[in-house]
Amino acid sequence: MKTTIYFIRHAHSPFVFGEERERPLSDQGIAEAKRLRPVLSQIRFDHVFSSPYKRAIQTIEYALPHARISIHESLRERPIKGNYKLANEERMIALERSFIDIDFCLEGGETVREAQVRALPVIFNIIAKKDWSNVAVGTHGNIMTSIMNYFDPAAFGYRYWGHTSKPDIIKLAFRGYHLDAVERLHHP
Repeated sequence: MKTTIYFIRHAHSPFVFGEERERPLSDQGIAEAKRLRPVLSQIRFDHVFSSPYKRAIQTIEYALPHARISIHESLRERPIKGNYKLANEERMIALERSFIDIDFCLEGGETVREAQVRALPVIFNIIAKKDWSNVAVGTHGNIMTSIMNYFDPAAFGYRYWGHTSKPDIIKLAFRGYHLDAVERLHHP
C-alpha cells in the first residue's frame, strides 16, 4: 500500500503576538499561495486536511481553490513556549534544543514528543485509508518537522526546519507505515 502525503506549509503571515490561530495571510502570502497552483494542480488529491489556523487554511484555499478542506485540530502548530514574549534568539536556541531532546520545551510549550503523540494519529489514519493515494495537509513548519522527525530523527530536526520556506511543499512517500522518500517540490 502506497500513500503520498503533501505537506503544504503556509505562506507569509505577519506575526502578531497572541494571535496564532487568527493570523491571516498577508497580500504577499496570498500571492505566494497562488503561485503553488501550477505544482499542486498536477496532482489529484483524494483528501485535503488543514491545521485550524487561518494562515494554513487560507494557503490551501488559494493554492487549491476547489478543494474541500477537512480541518483537524491535531494538526495545529507546535508552540515551543507559552503565551509570553521571548527574544527571538532565545526562542531559536530553545527550538534547536527541542529537536535534540524531544522531551524539552519552555514553560507552557509543547515538546516534540507531545506534538508527535498529538499529530501522528492523523498521519497514521491517512496511511490506513486504502483508497487514498494522494493527500494534502496544510501545515506549519514546526509541527511538520516534528511529524517527520518521528520517521527519521537524524534527517528531520532543527537544521531541516531552518531550510524550509513559507510557503513550501514537501512530498512524503510511504509504503505502508514506512517513509520511503521525501522530496521538496517548491523552491522559492
